[in-house]
Amino acid sequence: MAIRDWPRRERPREKLMERGAQALSDAELLAIFLRTGVRGRSAVDLARDMLCQFGGLRALLGADAAQFIGAKGAGPAKYVQTQAALELGRRYLESAVRREGPLTSPNATRDYLKSRLCGYDREVFACLFLDNRHRVLAFKELFFGSIDAATVHPREVVKAALAVNAAAVIFAHNHPSGVAEPSAADEHLTRRLKEALLLVDIRVLDHFVIGDGRPVSFAERGLL
Repeated sequence: MAIRDWPRRERPREKLMERGAQALSDAELLAIFLRTGVRGRSAVDLARDMLCQFGGLRALLGADAAQFIGAKGAGPAKYVQTQAALELGRRYLESAVRREGPLTSPNATRDYLKSRLCGYDREVFACLFLDNRHRVLAFKELFFGSIDAATVHPREVVKAALAVNAAAVIFAHNHPSGVAEPSAADEHLTRRLKEALLLVDIRVLDHFVIGDGRPVSFAERGLL
């Protein structure tokens, strides 16, 4: 049955207008961006099929163009639509940490860093550079590794911080396994980076580990 033949309150667009986006399932939200289904399958059916095929929303939106387009019922137009929606979400979260005033919301920082790093299938180390009033100067992904490790060079981190005249920095890296628990190696690296940056009078405010759930803060754990 086509979505237009569903009861009005069950159609994704009408449901969103009446009850808010949070009332929709992943498949219903995705269907809004897919817009159309295929013969015999509505957009919601197609969205459910794709979520099952990729193993969830994170894997689906993180798929490259060839993987996405290769899915049954998908194509270049649907890939462009979903990637545009994903980038809009990232930019919305980025705007929350790039306002004129100082960075004051740990939750906004968490959300932004997770949006940038959680989709990778390999480990990525990134830095959020701040001025002396904790206003965001830049976000940079500096090191890329294998599925479970990224080699980080303190000298390159110091160089990147000096290049934007940063007074403070927040580190972030992802764990592709989805488990955000800091490792002993993560703690050791953070100490080395903190010591290196201290030599040029740049403060380390936090280090977030990004996984499937809530990002873990080194500052909150007392690891800084």
